[in-house]
Amino acid sequence: MLGFVFGLNARLGRLHFFLATVVLAIVMTAICFAIAMAALRTTSPSMVHPEDLTRNWAIIAAVVFFGVVTFTLQSMRIRDIGWDPVCVIPAWIALMIVDHVAAGRFSAWAIGQEHQGTMLGGLVNLALLLALTFWPGADNEGSYTNPFEPPARAAGKPSTSDQRLARVSQGTARPTWS
Repeated sequence: MLGFVFGLNARLGRLHFFLATVVLAIVMTAICFAIAMAALRTTSPSMVHPEDLTRNWAIIAAVVFFGVVTFTLQSMRIRDIGWDPVCVIPAWIALMIVDHVAAGRFSAWAIGQEHQGTMLGGLVNLALLLALTFWPGADNEGSYTNPFEPPARAAGKPSTSDQRLARVSQGTARPTWS
């Protein structure tokens, strides 16, 4: 079930991934603007503290929504490339955790005072972003297929029942009517 919820079994082409990312950015900008306008309507800007924003249910819902949609888009694109998102996404997360710990432990490696990552983590993120955006899909036909439809069986590939029949008879599988 998680395969369908998070898009682990679906595929998304390059153009659709790029356009969905742009649409997601526009939608999240509108959501952030609406949340900011609602927060500033009731209080003055000098009274808003960052720790108060973490208690706002609308901000938490927006963060969860953005995280789930981003995770789904990236999983679908990784599947289209031909990689397994169940392996790639946890490895990416683990690398970012190690990067964050290394930047905190060795402050000389950090990008800056306010950043909590190293140059290596930034390069890995850039490489993965470029791969998701520009890496061709595993389908070499050049045509877009429905991401929720399983790939069709190859026409020249014999069925498993024919292979089993050939193995049992130690010969070639022939139709029973001839």
